[in-house]
Amino acid sequence: MAGDRRATMGSMIAHREIEKVFPADEFSAVGIAGTAGLAVELVRLFQLELEHYEKIEGALLSLDGKANRLSMMIRQNLPMAMQGLAVVPLFAGYDLDRGQGRIFSYDVTGGRYEERDHHSVGSGSVFARGALKKLWRAGLERDAAVRVAVESLYDAADDDSATGGPDPVRRIWPVVAVVTAAGYERVPADELEAVVEQIVAERRAGEAGGRAVPGGDLA
Repeated sequence: MAGDRRATMGSMIAHREIEKVFPADEFSAVGIAGTAGLAVELVRLFQLELEHYEKIEGALLSLDGKANRLSMMIRQNLPMAMQGLAVVPLFAGYDLDRGQGRIFSYDVTGGRYEERDHHSVGSGSVFARGALKKLWRAGLERDAAVRVAVESLYDAADDDSATGGPDPVRRIWPVVAVVTAAGYERVPADELEAVVEQIVAERRAGEAGGRAVPGGDLA
């Protein structure tokens, strides 16, 4: 899961380093789109509820249970959403019972939908989804999956003013998380910097001499 770092207020950039991807617990991640303040508060409450459940029950809530609980929390925000203060998260995690990763999207009423392969939310999601359709394939290794996620954000930022692209001058990179059977991992900044440099170099070469072919087996 990857999220850009830009928050906007109308046509203005309100913040350049906001974080939009968070660990929900040890084996799941949640990304936010919509009204930033409400979204961050929802994530904090969600994290707290999952931690409380684990302490009381002595076991992790199932991935379906986590997805359902997040759905209920979004539904409780419906009166605010009707006033234009909507929160639409993206939830994903490693299902310990099934032994696989799963993705869940939501609407403002709390409707929960399980996605296949990949998904994106937010103002730049249409452009990100177009990139994902071209770059994603089944069985991607960790490093290749990180590259695909960052490149889809790069494409979204190219066409959507509310999506912030990687900023090498300020050294601001997307927040990228990987969740596997080993748990939640935030991808280090130096690794993301190298990925961004590779993407920029390939695109610069493409502009200079025709369409560049992405490295490795991502073409």
